[in-house]
Amino acid sequence: MNFTLPHIPVREDRPRSKGLTMMMDKGLSIRQAEDFLSVSGHLTDIIKLGFGTSFVTPNLAQKIKLYKEAGMKVYLGGTLFEAFIVRNMFDEYQKLLDKLKLNCAEVSDGSIVMAHDKKCEYIKTLSKNFTVFSEVGSKEAGIIIHPAMWISMMNKELQAGSWKVIAEARESGNVGIYRANGSAHTLLINKILAKVNKDSILWEAPIKTQQVWFLKLLGSDVNLGNISYDDVIPLETLRLGLRGDTFFSYLPAELKQPNE
Repeated sequence: MNFTLPHIPVREDRPRSKGLTMMMDKGLSIRQAEDFLSVSGHLTDIIKLGFGTSFVTPNLAQKIKLYKEAGMKVYLGGTLFEAFIVRNMFDEYQKLLDKLKLNCAEVSDGSIVMAHDKKCEYIKTLSKNFTVFSEVGSKEAGIIIHPAMWISMMNKELQAGSWKVIAEARESGNVGIYRANGSAHTLLINKILAKVNKDSILWEAPIKTQQVWFLKLLGSDVNLGNISYDDVIPLETLRLGLRGDTFFSYLPAELKQPNE
């Protein structure tokens, strides 16, 4: 950091297993990726090449290499995985990951119907050679999954070999763990946290109010994803209590204002 302040939460250095920030790359150019790394790379743990953008993004292999050399875990969005699976092309998908020299993979079923045992088979197979992220929750608005089902699927996927399970929200932040207006499904999230290790969950939180909500619930070391490339630094200031929404979160009682 550029200078010293007391009462700032300690953040582990990368590579870390908690307090992760996942940036969602929706088609950055090489120059944009280089600019991003120059200012936010030290604060970013994971890069997701969102949904199917890797199919049409120029200089894909070069960009993946750039991110990996900067110490990031990089993976293709789960929608692309599903696009291969629905076409019965799992072997081809694995060959693509090898060709691109990726170190991570995402397994999801947010757009297609997939037996959960089959999903866990994919996780188990990929986890032999890749760090696996698996996503739970539907991308379709209005589909409600019972909390017990969320818990069961998350724990089974972790047992199958997932490093982190991702709680679905889409890049819009209005499905899955959130209501249509973007507010958190509080009861659902609390029930999940009662049965699933919080450090094993990566919560998609593309909107600032969602990031603040999770930081106040779980502290600075909560894992957050689907963060825009220009929101990584603002998110880190939220984590550290250097933005109005979390300003008093880490100050001792004698420094807090009367209304805090």
